Amino acid sequence: MAKRFELIVFDWDGTLMDSAALIVDSVQAAARDLGLAPPSEERARHIIGLGLVDALRYALPGLEASRYQDVAERYRHHYLSRDHELNLFDGAEELIAELARAEYLLGVATGKSRTGLDRALDDSGLRTYFHATRCADECHSKPHPQMLDELMDEFGVAPDATLMIGDTTHDLLMAKNAGVASLAVAYGAHPRELLEAEAPLYCAASVAEMTAWLRANA
Repeated sequence: MAKRFELIVFDWDGTLMDSAALIVDSVQAAARDLGLAPPSEERARHIIGLGLVDALRYALPGLEASRYQDVAERYRHHYLSRDHELNLFDGAEELIAELARAEYLLGVATGKSRTGLDRALDDSGLRTYFHATRCADECHSKPHPQMLDELMDEFGVAPDATLMIGDTTHDLLMAKNAGVASLAVAYGAHPRELLEAEAPLYCAASVAEMTAWLRANA
């Protein structure tokens, strides 16, 4: 059967890496360090996948822009002190390796910084599988389509041959803005009902379910 997609782009945090809880904890701890009221878990989970400025604007409304860097520094302190504890979701490494063997072009579009993604790619052992990646400090934040637009341009792949996979509405809206199909995963940062409201092709409850869908439909 002919492939439906040529390029498959993954979000990172909450989609491949089980990092949502640590991100939430680190945002809340950073706020407390600076004497700010920490965001609720729900509010903190919503920012996962966004670039720094958009994330802080939502997580800490009313915070002066001059204090963003202070919060970011405390966030990085807390996150980096524990990121060695993080693991890929069960089955994620096997899925990426399978897709690479099947000769899909593989990309990452993430709210992480370039430094953060490079560290995660190396620590996880997945770097060799991905043909190109885009980060929030290189492009407009999701849901702007720039990350996907650049990846498609780099490989000469049309939107109808591209699939975006992510765990947040930011990922699904980015795909929609780029004219790209999306696959949602409901085990990450955003709840299933919000994901399904953006009409992805499918909403997978686990990596195993995502793998089965991709085998049958990608």
